[in-house]
Amino acid sequence: MFFSALFATYYNLKATSVVWPPPYAHLDVVGPSFGTAALTCSSLMMFPMLRALRKRNFKAAYGWLYGGIIGGLIYIAIAMDGYSKQHFNFHTGAYAATYLTITGFHLLHVVVGVIMLLGLYLGLRSPALRSEDHGGAEAISYYWHFVTVMWFGIYSTVYWIR
Repeated sequence: MFFSALFATYYNLKATSVVWPPPYAHLDVVGPSFGTAALTCSSLMMFPMLRALRKRNFKAAYGWLYGGIIGGLIYIAIAMDGYSKQHFNFHTGAYAATYLTITGFHLLHVVVGVIMLLGLYLGLRSPALRSEDHGGAEAISYYWHFVTVMWFGIYSTVYWIR
């Protein structure tokens, strides 16, 4: 619901503004494209990770999960680099505040997701995850897929539709 409100705000401002995005908004498209690829690959790695976990192939599960964590960290690094190169902040205008809120809260969700993936990585040694019930691992995987799907909406809104 929170992201729905942010999208509604963005599109309402876009519809009622004479110029959108404003002239100060020069967004790099290349970096976020690589970040999108990294996040997508990271999310896709959760499918074979869960399959390996169900087959009790923990070595493979560790490998796929490690790849997923690296993909999330690459996304975070690219996002932080993008923020460091921007020439606007929350006080610059409505576009800047909306853009930074949408992308910033998504980045926060990615950070939380990477922390959960790290917890899962460390928890794979736990008897709870080595049992037949993998509900916790699946829930973390669903969260990670949700974060990725949300990014597709944000990415297309901010970088394509503009």
